[in-house]
Amino acid sequence: MKQIALQSFLLLIILSFAGCKDDSLAKQKSVLSYVDPFIGTGFHGHTFPGATVPFGMVQLSPDTRIMGWEASSGYHYPDSIIYGFSHTHLSGTGIGDMGDVMLLPFSGDVESKLTGTFEKESEKASPGYYAVTLDNYGVAVELTATKRVGLHKYSFSNSDSRKVLLDLGHLLQPNWGHRIVENEFRIVNKTTVEGIQRTSGWAAKHQMAYRLEFSEPVVKTGIFEQGKAVDANKIKIKSAQIYFSFKPSAKPLMVKVALSPVDTRGAALNMAAEMDYWDFDRVVTLARKEWKEALKGIEIYTDDEAVKTNFYTALYHTMMSPFTYQDVDGRYIRMNKKVMQAPKGYTNYTVFSLWDTFRAFHPLMTIIRPEKATEWAHSLIQKYHEGGILPKWPLASNYTGTMVGYPAVSVIADAVAKGLLPDALPDALEAAAFSSVYQPGIVERYKGTREAGIMTRHVYFKEKLGFVPADSVPESVSWGLEMAYFDWCVAQIADAAGDNKTRDEYLDRSTFYKKYFDPETGLMRGRMADGSWRTPFRPKYSSHQKSDYVEGTAWQWSFAVPQDVEGLVNLHGSKKKFENMLDTLFTTDSSVEGEEASGDITGLIGQYAHGNEPSHHMAYLYNWTDAPWKGQGYIDKILYDFYLPTPEGIIGNEDCGQMSAWYVLSAIGIYQVTPGDPTFALGRPIVDKAVISVPGGKFTISVNNNSRRNRYIKEVSLNGEKLNRLFISYSEIMRGGNLNFVMTSDANEAFVPEL
Repeated sequence: MKQIALQSFLLLIILSFAGCKDDSLAKQKSVLSYVDPFIGTGFHGHTFPGATVPFGMVQLSPDTRIMGWEASSGYHYPDSIIYGFSHTHLSGTGIGDMGDVMLLPFSGDVESKLTGTFEKESEKASPGYYAVTLDNYGVAVELTATKRVGLHKYSFSNSDSRKVLLDLGHLLQPNWGHRIVENEFRIVNKTTVEGIQRTSGWAAKHQMAYRLEFSEPVVKTGIFEQGKAVDANKIKIKSAQIYFSFKPSAKPLMVKVALSPVDTRGAALNMAAEMDYWDFDRVVTLARKEWKEALKGIEIYTDDEAVKTNFYTALYHTMMSPFTYQDVDGRYIRMNKKVMQAPKGYTNYTVFSLWDTFRAFHPLMTIIRPEKATEWAHSLIQKYHEGGILPKWPLASNYTGTMVGYPAVSVIADAVAKGLLPDALPDALEAAAFSSVYQPGIVERYKGTREAGIMTRHVYFKEKLGFVPADSVPESVSWGLEMAYFDWCVAQIADAAGDNKTRDEYLDRSTFYKKYFDPETGLMRGRMADGSWRTPFRPKYSSHQKSDYVEGTAWQWSFAVPQDVEGLVNLHGSKKKFENMLDTLFTTDSSVEGEEASGDITGLIGQYAHGNEPSHHMAYLYNWTDAPWKGQGYIDKILYDFYLPTPEGIIGNEDCGQMSAWYVLSAIGIYQVTPGDPTFALGRPIVDKAVISVPGGKFTISVNNNSRRNRYIKEVSLNGEKLNRLFISYSEIMRGGNLNFVMTSDANEAFVPEL
């Protein structure tokens, strides 16, 4: 009996120690197990599964598809061939670019067209790590990365034939005009090569320098261009394939690839700073540590495994971009293509999908990464100083002119409203005001280039007529509505800067949305230059880049007034009529008319289209009616039906974190309808508890009586006091505290504020 008692006592001690280990670390480890990088790689999600670290320049991933819409990230889940592994990618975009510095390990003969084949079962991906087996070459590939360096590990089943292809002719989307301009290449020694690749595509002038080091000496190098051998000492080539052979060995071959947007010296410095060793497992461990730290900003509690996977994968996807775009020594390429030494404390970033991400991604980051929100606002303002105007979609130090209006002002205004840009108000106002006015000098500067879309005639017509005429330029309604909101954002910056004259001027411009409202239909319509409505009017009609609406229909744009929801309600005549219009939006037939309808119109509930960003705030508009529970019901449906833990689990383009940020915010019960106004609408949380790390400590969201059936808010309290509102301020969140929801399945019990 004493022996049994002693064993029991020892077991109790062991269990006690096990319980005393770092709980937060245990939670962090479990968090990584819920991240599935394959989510969104199918359907039109356009994500990639490769290895990267948060906001890292290197995004090392397999390229399975190089042409067509589904090749925007270089990877599409149904594919079964791999062209190689390149080091730069875009996450979830609708346009493709990048694909810099592609390597492919292989065995056997050198052929002009090499591709690897693989079985899906061999693919593995987790934060900071990717692995696959190339069956036809018998090579097990493992990838990992630091911020600026990628590391490859190749294990050859045929140890007598170990070769690596560096394809300098590789890029993504050659059918969309992406082309190689020039390659510089140099053999440094038996283990090292370096070069600079210059391309022209969505980014009109893009260059990427690299330094490539092998873990053992190269025994033979072959350089071929268009199938013909090229002198190995040749410095400038256009699109060569370079083959490296290694002596027989059973040891894995490793390759380090450091990138620099500036030059090969920068790549060498990045290599020395971030990976001056050969230890694959160490790099994986460091990458996982970075991801653990990044993902701990929000901890959720739920028994629903699918929700955990969706949530932490979504949080992971919000940290693909913007990514660092300067070397460790602080040098980077300015928007005017000159080399710049970054001022102390400044970091240059690229890949801002602003028209998408201003809506939820940037508001989310002001909560969980406020220091990044400040850095990004500074980066956008700096790009104004470098290139003469705020960017819309800056890519690799290029203006792309992609999408609508001047969305950078929303990101800046939101940072200003939340006190994250206190020392930059004059600069912020100058950049915002200048970029919101038609600038003939900017038009002339970028005329005839791929950057010309940075300033269009939509802005000219807004100033001349007060609206954008449908018979003068396409997409007139969308531009008019978005510019009204962006002008409101300029007014908020001016107000913070103490410039009342500019504030009042832009507040007036922010009401121009009313010019598109047709009281007869209750929808936003195109107006001709003479002021008449465009006829015939087809509310469900879409023609991509040719109609009055961007990537949508009249239904999907008629609620795009985030800056003045009360004004929009008044245009409809009453809260009840506005509620009825929202009801019709969500219940009308989901058909979309037009032979050239936009492929971005996905995730339909009625005419609400969750697969594209203009719809993202609409369910929350019920908070301005007497039936907020209706919005909570639709939020529940979107969260459960349009986000799934599968490759097809994102219902539209991920768009650099926007789709995922909507999920993260909505899953914990908050959403900022109007960036620039630091107020979050309350919705339907689907987690039981969420703990957000904020400067004030912890902001805890608790959800009582939560279940799939109980989708409506019965009551809500903040720090123990019942709220008579369905909104919460940014400052209330950032101070820390407790937000408590009580849920119900009965809409008749749902909470309606007494206003």
